[in-house]
Amino acid sequence: MASSKLQALWNHPAGPKTIHFWAPTFKWGISIANVADFTKPTEMISYPQQVVIACTGIIWSRYSTVITPKNWNLFSVSVAMAGTGLYQLSRKIREDCFSDEKEATAASLEG
Repeated sequence: MASSKLQALWNHPAGPKTIHFWAPTFKWGISIANVADFTKPTEMISYPQQVVIACTGIIWSRYSTVITPKNWNLFSVSVAMAGTGLYQLSRKIREDCFSDEKEATAASLEG
């Protein structure tokens, strides 16, 4: 049973014998690096970089479901890229747009 599933994976049109498997597999490095940056100070987060990561994830997650054969490896890494990019953008926007209001409110309450 397991060997037939492995055989099917091996011979799949988007399986390990094709670039359609390896390109998304190596793309996981971008998502992993973005997760590692979750602890990075928001001053070091780049808007253009995170917009590109989020948009790439959104576009390719859609594309991976309309192509034949469906590439679930590409879909999963693209969803991860979109999620991490959007999360980093939300961190950056919260810090840039809303932290000054908090500081101003705290300062006015103190003095």
